[in-house]
Amino acid sequence: MLPSFDWETVLRVSAQLLLAYVLSLPIAFEREKAARSAGLRTFPLVAMASCGYMLFAEGLFEDSPEAQSRLVQGLMTGIGFIGGGAILKSGATVHGTATAASIWNTGAVAAAVAYGRYEIAVVLSAMNYLTLRVLGHFKYEQEAQRNDKGS
Repeated sequence: MLPSFDWETVLRVSAQLLLAYVLSLPIAFEREKAARSAGLRTFPLVAMASCGYMLFAEGLFEDSPEAQSRLVQGLMTGIGFIGGGAILKSGATVHGTATAASIWNTGAVAAAVAYGRYEIAVVLSAMNYLTLRVLGHFKYEQEAQRNDKGS
């Protein structure tokens, strides 16, 4: 016999996955615009997968906070490996650390959505985006000044 299909749960889960997806988009657009190694495809996929794993864990391990904790730990470690792929070393310079940190943060945004902590998810997403947009300008100004002094 097939298990019952609960449309209310499908709608709730779909809304949470969609929210995780939407909250990753500002970060994804910023990274895409800056021509980074990860962007419009990577960030939403990380967000949906992270949210999905946490929703799965919440239902499966409802009575076991320890099991949920282990899943969060494993998820954050796995996302760290994805972020590690965004870091590139060229000679004495390293690029991609902000992208890697943003990928890791996107996993936290999605986990917050899965656990219904929408306020945390929104603030994490906004702060990540603002950090990349606002503080990125200072970094590029400093690099331009260094290049001018070297000329």
